[in-house]
Amino acid sequence: MNVPHDHEAGRPAATIGTVAVPALAAGAIDVRELPSFGFSHRSLMWWGTAGLMAIESTVFALAIVMYFYLRSHSDTWPMSTPPPELLWGTLNTAILVISAWPNQLAKRAAERLDRRGVQIWLTTCLALGVLFLIVRAVEFTALNVRWDSDAYGSIVWLLLALHTTHLVTDAWDTTVLDVLFFTGPLEGKRYVDVNENAIYWDFVVLSWLPIYAVIYLAPRG
Repeated sequence: MNVPHDHEAGRPAATIGTVAVPALAAGAIDVRELPSFGFSHRSLMWWGTAGLMAIESTVFALAIVMYFYLRSHSDTWPMSTPPPELLWGTLNTAILVISAWPNQLAKRAAERLDRRGVQIWLTTCLALGVLFLIVRAVEFTALNVRWDSDAYGSIVWLLLALHTTHLVTDAWDTTVLDVLFFTGPLEGKRYVDVNENAIYWDFVVLSWLPIYAVIYLAPRG
């Protein structure tokens, strides 16, 4: 039986399938069978997402502090308009909370490398995200104040616009991933992308709850 050789190094070569692979040098560690991706803290994407959420949490916190700072310097709040209508903001809160369920199912499907499951639940998340953005457009009209009317109007629009920006960017990211899972050849790291996208969506959901309380409940307190 002929044994393939690594002619450059003068060492026998291992054979994987029909392809001769150079043998390892003495003392070397064979890592060819190790996975090329990992979930949670084993992924660089996880650390990047965690850092991004830390930065954006600080931005939200500063905006909320700004809201109460302006309120403390005003005799009336809201200054010249009634508080925002509760209907659209509350409806959007319900949609966002409901979206956390298919989001978790998409995350678990990604961890199982279940392509069909990812397709189903990622599409469901995208549909709920689009619905939320449509209602959010109406929500802006129900604030009962323009962004340039006074300090109250400016800070309320800022809070809503900040959160909307996060929604738009995550909806776009979800769209791209959804298309890839339906059309493209997939690398394992794409499942990691779905996993991290789900973590970020949870952040978008949770960050909305205090913002909702500030915009809709604080003026009535």
